[in-house]
Amino acid sequence: MEKIQWQISVPIFRNTVILKQLGLAIGIPFGIVALVIGLTSGRSVYTLYGLGLIAALLLLSWLFIVVVYRGRYEAEFVLDDKGVLCRTQAKQAKKNRIVNAMTVALGLLSGKPAAAGAGMLAQSRQEVFLRWNRVTKVKYKPKSRTVLLRGGLSEHIALFCADENYSQIEREVMLRTAHLEKGSAER
Repeated sequence: MEKIQWQISVPIFRNTVILKQLGLAIGIPFGIVALVIGLTSGRSVYTLYGLGLIAALLLLSWLFIVVVYRGRYEAEFVLDDKGVLCRTQAKQAKKNRIVNAMTVALGLLSGKPAAAGAGMLAQSRQEVFLRWNRVTKVKYKPKSRTVLLRGGLSEHIALFCADENYSQIEREVMLRTAHLEKGSAER
C-alpha cells in the first residue's frame, strides 16, 4: 500500500463526532454535578450561585477554545501498511504544549495533582498510532466524512476526511480491516 497522508481543519463545535465526544466527556459530568446541586440544596440562593459558576466555567472554556484554537481541530493523518497515525498539526501542537505545560505547572503549584495529571495525559495524546491488527471495530460515518477506528481500551482514532478523499480512505480501511468479522464493521 502506498502511504496516504492528509491534513484537515475540523470545526470543533460543528462536527457531530467531536460534539458527541465532548458531550460524553464534559456534558455528562457537569450535568450530574448540576443535577446534584439542584436537587440537594433546596431553595438556597447559593444553588443559583453554584449553577452560575458551572455555566461560567463552560462559557469560559468555550471562549478559550474559540480564541486560542479558532474553534478548530487541526489534525494530520498517515495511513500505511503498518497502521494509522493521527497527530496534531505542528502549529496547534505548539499551542497544546504551552497550554498543557501551564496546566501541569498550575496543578503542581496549587497542590492539585489531578490537574497536573490531566495536563500530562493531554500532552501524551498529541500523536496516536493504531496498528491494523489491533483494530477491533470500525464505524463509517459518510455524512460527516469520518471513519472511527477502535482498538483496545484506549486505542481509538477518528479519521476526519475531506469530500475528495473520504471514499479512498473508506476503501483502504475496509481493505486493511478485512480481518474483522462481518458484523463488527458498522455503517
